[in-house]
Amino acid sequence: MKCINLYRDGCDQRVVAESPRVVDTGWAMRLIHWLALCAVVLGSVPAAASHLVTGNGFGFGVVDPQSAALTQFYAHPYSFMRPSAMNPLGEGVETTNFIQRLSWSSAAQASAPAGSAAVDYEQDSHVIRARNEAGLGSFLMPFGMNRPALIVAWEPAAEGASGGWSVEWSHPVASRRTLHVIGVEAVLLQFQGVPESLLLVPIGRLRAADPKQILSASNAWAVISLDDANDAQQAARELHAWRAGLTPHALMQREIAELDRWRVTPAVHFASEAERHLWRQSEVMLRMAQSREPNLPGRYGNGLIVACLPDGVYFTPWVRDMAYATVALARMGHRAEARAALLAYFNARPTGKMRAETNGADYQVSVVRYFGNGEEEPFFTEEGATNIEFDDWGLVLWVLGEYERLYPDAVLLNKPTFRGPLYPSAREFIVKPLLANLEAYGPAKIVAADTSIWEEHQKDKKHFAWSTALAIVGLQNFARVAQLAGDEPGKSEALEQALLLQRGFDAAFIRDGQLHGTLEPGEKNDIDGALLAIINFGIVHDPMLMRGTVDRMELLKVASGGYKRVRGNYTDPAIFEYWYEKEEFLFVDFSLAEVDRRLGHSAQADAMLGRIVQKSAADHNILPEMYVAVPCKLFPGQIGDPTGALPMVGYGAGEYILHVLERENLIARR
Repeated sequence: MKCINLYRDGCDQRVVAESPRVVDTGWAMRLIHWLALCAVVLGSVPAAASHLVTGNGFGFGVVDPQSAALTQFYAHPYSFMRPSAMNPLGEGVETTNFIQRLSWSSAAQASAPAGSAAVDYEQDSHVIRARNEAGLGSFLMPFGMNRPALIVAWEPAAEGASGGWSVEWSHPVASRRTLHVIGVEAVLLQFQGVPESLLLVPIGRLRAADPKQILSASNAWAVISLDDANDAQQAARELHAWRAGLTPHALMQREIAELDRWRVTPAVHFASEAERHLWRQSEVMLRMAQSREPNLPGRYGNGLIVACLPDGVYFTPWVRDMAYATVALARMGHRAEARAALLAYFNARPTGKMRAETNGADYQVSVVRYFGNGEEEPFFTEEGATNIEFDDWGLVLWVLGEYERLYPDAVLLNKPTFRGPLYPSAREFIVKPLLANLEAYGPAKIVAADTSIWEEHQKDKKHFAWSTALAIVGLQNFARVAQLAGDEPGKSEALEQALLLQRGFDAAFIRDGQLHGTLEPGEKNDIDGALLAIINFGIVHDPMLMRGTVDRMELLKVASGGYKRVRGNYTDPAIFEYWYEKEEFLFVDFSLAEVDRRLGHSAQADAMLGRIVQKSAADHNILPEMYVAVPCKLFPGQIGDPTGALPMVGYGAGEYILHVLERENLIARR
């Protein structure tokens, strides 16, 4: 394969040019390649470690592991609260971030080499510990507080050592007021142009301090965001009750113990301690990513799960990523969280914004994603374009079917939701809109053209194999739910339509003995990483087709050793997707490993998984969206470094857990 040099958009790197369609059909050769690659990456450390996140379903705190400083404290558990009236195709109104930098300042720390801090999650939890020459710091957003409450504490290395917290606020302080509640002197801050207020409550001994640096007056604080400043006294009382007189160190230990009681004992056999730690940390990532904000007038986001944690670019609720996260929670045994997520799909509002693009059909589940308040966001805003993703509807029906398979719950099917009881809402506002957007394909059917799994823009819509496949999966799952609900006509119609779609899928997307990503010809989706997930959903059974798809994945192999999503066809390096579609995508890697297991190539699948596990172990057990395959300004670093959105939730933590669980199932069937 020939290499060329690119000197564009601030990038200077060697890019592997697309080769002719010469396919290595020997899976053994791929195994040798993977084993060699694993030998290189095992124990490797990323060039720059990822940021660490603590969260409790009400907000997020972000810590930089290089400096042991907290660099963000978000008032809500999502990046954008609601749409902007000034820019309807924009990202929306940003969630308030109060803190630009919060760090412990001391002479010992100032004299330490840059990056000398050791920062990590404590015992695979959401408690972040930072150790350096100045002592031990802790950052925590406790689940026992039903508020965006951040606990920060520092234990100096030596008794009486000088030092204190130093904070840079993200907004100018507009007012400061001292409050006395339950024997504590707290401070209420309000900021210019910020709707929320900040309550600062010392949970350590107070001392004289610089009035410009409020937090230097104590080694330990609770920092609480308030939607309403008049709620300050109540928030302080809730904190007092939660604290129960414990020291900051004891609070951290109690939080970890309570988290361990929440965990579900894994029903899997881990291949290594690294796998076990990644499972435990992924379990926590899923929990942190789910909103626990109560539904209130104008805000209906309870239970929604963001696609990644901050400061990844997608810490917003995406239908597709949330589906994988929800099924992972359900299959792990976290029934309450999975149930809350399922209900979130049916209570989010307003939705149905794009009826002009859905044949006039009203619908409940967003065609792309949600703002934090639960309102549909039908845009992919990187280029300010609308999207229509019909696969979202099939995915939510899959989530409903999986939940009811694991936890038959007739009560849930009758639970009131935004558009009525849940089951009729699913039938009328998910199934019916889906059926209204099918097209005839000969005597069968396929899903109408859409933007599908890889978020093509509406002007580039196509008939995607993925969308038709997920419609089949969704309708098959809905049929089982209809049976539980006693709706035999609904069950029969779902199965009949699924059969017509299966025939349409076979006719439209299996051509010349190969699986194709789209009905429309074109190099970009001719071989498509989504085809692997389609196989894993059981839509394709022919071993020859499966092996052929795996062999053709060589066309998507990248320099970092894994696989990209598609053969990108953007030619302008000023376009985001030009670079995005060149990077290694972990969802595709996981999907390929699972197909390999189905084909009996267990060693090869284990090598793929082992590589991901070890790379994550070197980066705080964080799973990213991608690995760098082509370094550039948008995705900097060394080849193989984590990049894109991270920590990734549905397509990261959720996909890892689902993969390990399916490995267990495949082993049990043999």
